[in-house]
Amino acid sequence: MNIPYPVFIKRTEDTPKWLPVATSIGAVLLAFIISAIILAATGADPFKVFSYFFKSSFGSWGAFSDVIVKAIPLLLIGLGCSLAFRMRLWNIGAEGQFYIGAFSASLVVLVPLVPLDTTPRLVVISLMMLMGMIGGALYGFIPGILKAKLNINEVIITLMLNYVAVLWNNYWIFGKWSDAGFPMTKAFPKVAWLPRLAEYAKEIPAFSGMTMHAGILFGLFAALMVYLIVYRSKWGYKITLIGDNPRAARYAGINITRNTIIVFMVSGALAGLAGMTEVSGVVHRLQEGISTSYGFSGVIVAWLAKLNPLAAILVSILFGALLVASREIQPSGLSFLIQGITLFLVISSDVFLKYEIKLVRPAQETAQ
Repeated sequence: MNIPYPVFIKRTEDTPKWLPVATSIGAVLLAFIISAIILAATGADPFKVFSYFFKSSFGSWGAFSDVIVKAIPLLLIGLGCSLAFRMRLWNIGAEGQFYIGAFSASLVVLVPLVPLDTTPRLVVISLMMLMGMIGGALYGFIPGILKAKLNINEVIITLMLNYVAVLWNNYWIFGKWSDAGFPMTKAFPKVAWLPRLAEYAKEIPAFSGMTMHAGILFGLFAALMVYLIVYRSKWGYKITLIGDNPRAARYAGINITRNTIIVFMVSGALAGLAGMTEVSGVVHRLQEGISTSYGFSGVIVAWLAKLNPLAAILVSILFGALLVASREIQPSGLSFLIQGITLFLVISSDVFLKYEIKLVRPAQETAQ
């Protein structure tokens, strides 16, 4: 098809501060509308489905507690991804870093690295946190060094490493650490469990049955730290500058190679911490399929939050609600449908935020 007038595409210089927020909210609303149309086309009642969705996620404090549990790994992974994306490093390997973090944290219990019967709970959990972050950071180091030194495409590397991490976990789960032949290890002793609200139900009866655990503190603290790094530190300025204009960053004397490796490792460390919270706070063992695609959903969280660490808190709660609701409603794939549509709309809107498209009429035709 021939366009009668020339098309000019140029990068937008000034974008109103409210517009990115509006596009994110609009993307979510439009995703629900499109999903409702699809549901209606299949014969389902979208109003009844979405009503049950909100009820199963926010209808009680117990349900909301489950939402927060799902939001914790999404928040930590989303924060790590947002840091990498800000530098235009496309870390799609958070899923694998999550698994390696879970594996590394489990070493504290399964080896064990400390005597579990005499070591205080705080020490065991602190060591599991450290091991999870180290494991994720080292796994993030692999694509970081390959990108920084050899300029190998990080999308391909991180995607491939996801499968390696899952298979590495399965090797141990189905083999030496298998519990009576099942694809899981034996349950961790309680000294390796993150504290839950339900543990304090005797003192506060309202906490009875609530699954929320101390991992929420890790997520909120990480969100604050990433916010301070991005918006209040020299390193955050360097990361943003490298992402926006690598040539200017190089002329300014910024070491792009070193920062590429560090950002990948920090991103991996946060994903590894997410893996630790899952094995210590939720399943209390290392097992097959501990992630419900947290790594990939975390990518959507980062984009929908427009790489803002504080906005990621709210977005992770929304996606946590989608995961909780998917256990209760049919079709069960509805949550992933909404996530996929949301990601498509967010990325599409991001193009229109950054670029301006104009059809320009020739001067002589305008004069007529």
